[in-house]
Amino acid sequence: MKKINLSIDGMTCSACSNGLEKYLNKQKGISNATVNLVMANATIEYDEKLLNQEKIEEFVKEAGFKSLGEFKEIKIEEKSKKEKIKFIIFSILAIVLMYISMGHMVNLPTIPFLDPHTNTINYMISLLLLTICFIIYGFDILKNGYKNLIHKTPNMDTLVGIGVVASLGYSIYNMFIVFSGNHHQVMNLYFESAAIVIYFIKLGRYIDGISKDKTKEAIQKLVKITPNKAVIKIDGIEKTVTLDEIHKGDIVVAKAGEKIAVDGEIITGKAHLDESFITGESKPVSKEVGDKVIAGSMNYDGYIEYKAERIGKESTISEIVRLVIEASNTKAPIAKIADKVSGYFVPSVIAIAIITFLVYLLIGQGFETAITSFVTVLVVACPCSLGLATPLAIVVSEGLCASHSILVKKSEILENAQKVNTIVFDKTGTLTYGKLKIAEMLNYSNMNDKELLQLIGSIESKGTHPIGKAFVDYIEQNKMQILEVQEFENIAGYGIIGKIENEEFILGNAKILEKYEIENKHLEDEKKLAKNGNSIIYAVKDKEVIALIGVNDIVREGTKEVIDILNKNKIQTIMLTGDNKETAEKIAKDIGITKIISNVIPSEKAKIIKDLKKENRYVMMCGDGINDSPALASADIGVSVNSGTDIAMDSSDVILTKNDLRSILNLIKISKKTIRNIKQNLFWAFFYNILMIPIAIGLLRPIGISINPMIASLAMVFSSITVILNASRLKNIKM
Repeated sequence: MKKINLSIDGMTCSACSNGLEKYLNKQKGISNATVNLVMANATIEYDEKLLNQEKIEEFVKEAGFKSLGEFKEIKIEEKSKKEKIKFIIFSILAIVLMYISMGHMVNLPTIPFLDPHTNTINYMISLLLLTICFIIYGFDILKNGYKNLIHKTPNMDTLVGIGVVASLGYSIYNMFIVFSGNHHQVMNLYFESAAIVIYFIKLGRYIDGISKDKTKEAIQKLVKITPNKAVIKIDGIEKTVTLDEIHKGDIVVAKAGEKIAVDGEIITGKAHLDESFITGESKPVSKEVGDKVIAGSMNYDGYIEYKAERIGKESTISEIVRLVIEASNTKAPIAKIADKVSGYFVPSVIAIAIITFLVYLLIGQGFETAITSFVTVLVVACPCSLGLATPLAIVVSEGLCASHSILVKKSEILENAQKVNTIVFDKTGTLTYGKLKIAEMLNYSNMNDKELLQLIGSIESKGTHPIGKAFVDYIEQNKMQILEVQEFENIAGYGIIGKIENEEFILGNAKILEKYEIENKHLEDEKKLAKNGNSIIYAVKDKEVIALIGVNDIVREGTKEVIDILNKNKIQTIMLTGDNKETAEKIAKDIGITKIISNVIPSEKAKIIKDLKKENRYVMMCGDGINDSPALASADIGVSVNSGTDIAMDSSDVILTKNDLRSILNLIKISKKTIRNIKQNLFWAFFYNILMIPIAIGLLRPIGISINPMIASLAMVFSSITVILNASRLKNIKM
């Protein structure tokens, strides 16, 4: 299966996106299609043996829309001066039309040559010409409505189109009756209804477009954060180039006050860089030779040269934008419910409108009342607000999360995070910084401490566990050489093995002794080191323990505060670690975690998560993103505390690029507020239709309450604006 993301033009409401989604999913060769109204794109998984991009774009065209090719960037379309002028002109024409058609009804001064009583022909022709202008202005609505009706996916445009055509047709019919001599029929013209309905629909979409663009601004800021040009060094000569001209391996220069152009590694110099847009860390970070740099970072004070490693779509910024867009292209369960309702809603409204029309004819109310009620029902019931209720809130929340250094990969996470009642934390690198240092060592060998640590550090330099970094740092600080290691092997959850000068060394936790049936004669020493909060590393040579090394860590800032808040909110917190029980208990006691599961390997972690889920717990697992990937994948929500450069290879559902556990509280808060906001939106959308459809039918006419198509179209606009304003409130959530 292959996946493609296409930009779609012509979608104006949720019924449009739902209709296109249904039509695409019906086609042979397409396994799954998801259409995003707010982002105006479609993500399609298809069998490349049966289909290609060209054929899929034909399907899009058949459904009444246009493919603009692969989705490459988020576009915020600024309304051009020409469009604004056009809108102003039609606003003036709408006022003129209303004045001509209805001014005399409210005793406004009439224009003599357009008086319906004395100059009937002029009056009718002026209304017809003005209405034709509006028909041209809203032709896209009528065209889309017709196409969707033909493809059996009727949408909002179908409702409006049927209403406009019915109103226009009836008015032209009466116009011919007037020409035949029956001048009384001049009062039965509804040209203004057809025209003003189109005007209000266009007004609503104009406002809606501006609102949807604002929800994309946070994401677009990320796209624009990298500089347009950069300086590269070729044979010692500096040359200014565009970002597109930079290739992997090029040497790029960044001076004080300049931005980093692409992701890379420093090869010369030292500087302080501002990476707050990725990590959320407000203080500049010191960077030197060997350190990674992220595109968009600001060089505060130094001169550095760095080798380009990840460019274009591979860069961290592009990866973040991709993740946010993909998340908005997934659908939360609550959104699927709204889509399903919206899909049945349009055909139901058409049926109600037809029944209303027929009933009025059967009870003798006359064709005029029947057609007016028919058009009013179609217009007032447009499900635009219903369709905006969920996607708009989700996209606003996605942007909010991104701006607070929380990358959510699936929109369903925003719905489900508020259900979490159990959070499982890995210890090293999650509850702690993972910046370990050697604190104590008990040396049982005939080597001195430095010689032994050089051997251990050389083997640990081949591994990936955070504990190994403590030994490598020791070697670097003492300016020692890393020895050559042969036959290196990583034993997940236990430790590592390596040979130096043909002598085999085994390094790991107490479990590695059990695995290789090595007698542990140093349990008391282990307990003493563990009581001081150390993680214990056993060093083994020739089946004998030659050293015990205590490595300790610093608890991550704000961790105790986070655990206290979670406990107060009755969310159970659990520490899950491969470390020994004594070390885990000391750290857990300091931060307030009461349940500890220690001495577990990665595969066991995943099993424990599954067991917790069987107890009807909704489990969030928070780990380091790579070592804990089995457990992260097993949890209902996997959250990784990760650096920005690890984003592309992360396997979790949520990435906290700020490396701050307080972001978990923010995620849960945003989730709760988002679901509440969506429910409010859905309530008002349903309430509006439940309230307005009976009025449009005319059930309240006996008590003097009724509406016409113009008022119906205006009411529909207000219902959409209500949803837009309510969803926009999510931007104001205080963290």
